[in-house]
Amino acid sequence: MDKIAMLGLILQQNPKDAFARYGLAMEHVSQQNLDAAFAEFVRLIDLNPDYVPGYQMYAQTLVTAGRTAEAVAVLRRGMECAQRVNNQHALAEMGQLLEELEA
Repeated sequence: MDKIAMLGLILQQNPKDAFARYGLAMEHVSQQNLDAAFAEFVRLIDLNPDYVPGYQMYAQTLVTAGRTAEAVAVLRRGMECAQRVNNQHALAEMGQLLEELEA
């Protein structure tokens, strides 16, 4: 069974499993299925609004795809989340990427 199928089975049992949903999004990224990855990142954030890595990798994937304006919006939301949950490391990394994109 491939990773996407395995993660899909996990998510059938628990659709709110943030780690599995994040893993599914990242597997889609690694297979260059960006539309599927974006859909999973959106679902991840909708179901788990405090899952900081979701915002961070969603934004980075948007940047890679040349979708800078969308990445900026996701980074801003992610930074708010990182502040809310006191994740200073992610806050700093997202802030640095945001500065680079806005320069």
